[in-house]
Amino acid sequence: MSTTPTSARQAHTGRTLTVWTPEDKAFWASQGQAIAKLNLWISVPALFLAFAVWQMWSVVAVNLPTLGFKYTTNQLFWLAAAPALSGATLRIFYSFMVPLVGGRRWTAISTATLLIPTLGIGVAVQDPTTPYPTMLILALLCGLGGGNFSSSMANISFFFPKERKGSALGVNAGLGNLGVSVVQFLSPIIISVGLFGVLGGESQHIVNKAGNPAEVWAQNAAFVWVPWIIVAALVAWFFMNDIADAQASFAAQAAIFRNKHNWLMCLLYLGTFGSFIGYAAGFPLLIKSQFKDVNPLAYAWVGPLVGALVRPFGGWLADKLGGAKVTLWNFVVMAVAVVGVLYFLPKGAHSAFAMPWGPQAGNFTGFFLMFLVLFLTTGIGNGSTFRMIPVIFLNQKTRQVSRNDEAAMARAMKEANTEAAAVLGFTAAVAAYGGFFIPKSYGTSIEATGGPELALMTFIAFYLLCIVTTWWFYAREHAEQPC
Repeated sequence: MSTTPTSARQAHTGRTLTVWTPEDKAFWASQGQAIAKLNLWISVPALFLAFAVWQMWSVVAVNLPTLGFKYTTNQLFWLAAAPALSGATLRIFYSFMVPLVGGRRWTAISTATLLIPTLGIGVAVQDPTTPYPTMLILALLCGLGGGNFSSSMANISFFFPKERKGSALGVNAGLGNLGVSVVQFLSPIIISVGLFGVLGGESQHIVNKAGNPAEVWAQNAAFVWVPWIIVAALVAWFFMNDIADAQASFAAQAAIFRNKHNWLMCLLYLGTFGSFIGYAAGFPLLIKSQFKDVNPLAYAWVGPLVGALVRPFGGWLADKLGGAKVTLWNFVVMAVAVVGVLYFLPKGAHSAFAMPWGPQAGNFTGFFLMFLVLFLTTGIGNGSTFRMIPVIFLNQKTRQVSRNDEAAMARAMKEANTEAAAVLGFTAAVAAYGGFFIPKSYGTSIEATGGPELALMTFIAFYLLCIVTTWWFYAREHAEQPC
């Protein structure tokens, strides 16, 4: 229905929106768009900080041996992978929190919890005698940042109309994903400066790659995020909105578990976002293990940056061409890119699955460029798959409803938005396990076969499965749910 000045005045109860009809073009133009954009632009930095904290160990783990920590290579891969394991598990619960608690409240609370791992890591890295179990617990606590993605995406999905969801979710996730590359780029710089004075603790004396003594403040990699987390949590609490119509019980949201498209989209999003976060977490250690003379932190941040920046484009492209078509061809390119990575890997004498073709000593430039293609396609695929979800569920709910029955249509759209938001969160939860399995599979493959080739071959097989699934259910002519 079109809003009047009276209904507009009644649309707010404190920070709660009691009237929210973004599909109504008059409402959207008069007030909905401004409110939605405000919530989006507060959500973005909060999600950025969540990703920065979540992926902090991809950098911290690389630096620990230099700081005097006596951990094995497999233990370091575990530290890089553990935040993804806990983050993915937390996402399952976070997926359902926005309708239960409210988007504003949950964004503020979940952002504030990021103080726990950042303060803990800042203290622990200053003492090389810190036990490994303590470090592993701190790595698992960084999963609090990973959990935020599910609730953030579910929350933003409520604010935008169908034709803008892909772009809005792409902006929220894409700019939020920048936290991955920024933490990898900023950490080596920030630890070289005594930024916090006596409040930050004493410096550590190390020997750098050139063999020269150097002074670093490793704790800065964690402490630098503390003031920004506090600001973001307060801004979210005082300026974001809760949507009354978004409230729903767990039982109402749990209907998604009986819908096969929830599980199919979990598979596809595992292939896109799971690849993005897994490659980002494992990239520094993979470079270090395969190219001994290359400084991984000089290059590792570029890939996540590319993947994050292109994600809004993926959402926009899917809005224009269709999510299924973009997703299908995206997986094709991903499979080809992994073949390229295999080609440019060093052919170690101890690797049971080393390729018989390609440069014997490997080629870092080719390896790096192939990974940039992978990160580019994960970003595009992230945007296109997340655009598919709201469309699938909206079509399912409204297909059997008469367009002339406004009440029934309104109920169908509310149910569609509620279930789509839950699916967005739940698929993000399942996909986040990629952040654990990819770096852990590198470590396991290297330990078992002498190289990462077996892990990479497994990824190719998985992308082929995603291609078939996308084509059959969503992209082919007469597909069950064209989108």
